[in-house]
Amino acid sequence: MSDALLSNPQEVLLAEPRGFCAGVDRAIEIVERALVKFGSPIYVRHEIVHNTYVVNDLKSRGAIFIEDLADVPPGATLVFSAHGVSQAVRAEAAERGFQVFDATCPLVTKVHVEVAKLHREGYEFIMIGHKGHPEVEGTMGQLSEGIYLVEEVGDVAHVRVKDPAKLAVVTQTTLSVDDAAEILLAVKKHFPQVREPKKQDICYATQNRQDAVKVLAPQVDVVIVVGSPTSSNSNRLAELAQRLGTPGHMVDAADDLKPEWLEGRARVGLTAGASAPDVLVQAVIQRLRELGATTVRSLPGVEEHVRFPLPKGLGDKSMAELGSASRS
Repeated sequence: MSDALLSNPQEVLLAEPRGFCAGVDRAIEIVERALVKFGSPIYVRHEIVHNTYVVNDLKSRGAIFIEDLADVPPGATLVFSAHGVSQAVRAEAAERGFQVFDATCPLVTKVHVEVAKLHREGYEFIMIGHKGHPEVEGTMGQLSEGIYLVEEVGDVAHVRVKDPAKLAVVTQTTLSVDDAAEILLAVKKHFPQVREPKKQDICYATQNRQDAVKVLAPQVDVVIVVGSPTSSNSNRLAELAQRLGTPGHMVDAADDLKPEWLEGRARVGLTAGASAPDVLVQAVIQRLRELGATTVRSLPGVEEHVRFPLPKGLGDKSMAELGSASRS
């Protein structure tokens, strides 16, 4: 670009859509409502969503985040994170008698339901995803056997199944759309009879945010992604910008923004992962203004109107009514 020789950023272009998705909104609201209705502490298995700011904010209000259910006292209220849990975790929670609210994203639940249904019909599964990610552990934990993880194309050839005619494929919802498509192609080549989901598993929000970066990256000199290091979908956005030939950097907060990333880059693209709140985006915009940016404008993009219902027992009153009831 002709103005890229300027030493400071001049313009900020905002990707649209960016930030919170419906599943993240719902998960956070479940914890907030549980805190108001039942008081603190509320226990949450794993980070409710992968964002440092969100987790710390809920901690300050009385949420306690744990990994082992043995750390939850008898009779406590427990929330499952948006990433979902295995059947073993569900069984243990029931056995220990906790009051459980499930904040699993409904789009992850859809994958779990599909796995259970096809398993009853005798299917085994290939799961495309990242080893160790809680969503992958939760989905693979729907079954005690017969589900095989592939992280990259080269893994596919090592999968051994009982019957290639009874094989289905599922995908972590927060993957790179392009990477997942490449691996799926390898799966279909190796197992031509594999059954694909009727609708792709990668969620609408992941798809929309990646599509927005594909529009944004060619128009800017650098892309900044607001998101925590543990956030899969945020990492994919930064990787996508790099793949498109534009430097991409992730920041957990405005203080993480390094001025040297912006040297000689007049036009800055800004987006946020699906678990990053808008307050962090606004703080980054303010920091960019301090570093010289004079204009901020949003690019056109898809408008999202998705909302998911809350679990029974939490969604029947407004937050104002819940707060009033808790004080009476």
